[in-house]
Amino acid sequence: MKINGNTIKPGMVLQHEGGLWVVTKTNHVKPGKGGAFAQVEAKNLETGSKLNERFRSDDKVERVTLEQKDYSFLFDNGDSLVFMDDASYEQIELQKDWVGEDRIPYLQDGMKVVIESHEGRPIGLSLPDQVVLEIAETEPTVKGQTASSSYKPATASNGIRIMIPPYMSAGEKIVVDTATGEYVRRAD
Repeated sequence: MKINGNTIKPGMVLQHEGGLWVVTKTNHVKPGKGGAFAQVEAKNLETGSKLNERFRSDDKVERVTLEQKDYSFLFDNGDSLVFMDDASYEQIELQKDWVGEDRIPYLQDGMKVVIESHEGRPIGLSLPDQVVLEIAETEPTVKGQTASSSYKPATASNGIRIMIPPYMSAGEKIVVDTATGEYVRRAD
């Protein structure tokens, strides 16, 4: 779908210069002399490279709609990960380096993820915002230590190092933010 350059907003996916770009920032400029334009910052979905481009209001840009489907994580298959489409039960394999080494430890059996694809080719994978992990090991609580913002290091069941409140101990379940890897709260 073709759109005007002045209607570009952050989060849109554009087909430009032979690649797919997700818009990260836009700045609409109306100089005193000349026509208005949109200063657009975008990131390539395949390569990760950045683009800084000006689009005039009469420029036409191809907006791409990504197909989003719910998948369940099944298992680790060596150098790839296997997911199952929740609607059709069809399985797909995605390379670990495509998913990202920082996101793999959060995947749990049966976890629901959203995979975005364009023309049948996977483009992006979204994890749930938060996951529940168990504290595998941590330092013992020091008596008399204040309960202020002094956090102590711990290792979660998935091997990730995380800072937790000093009153928590091994075996407790915690909620962790998948984007930042930080402790959110104690799990119910």
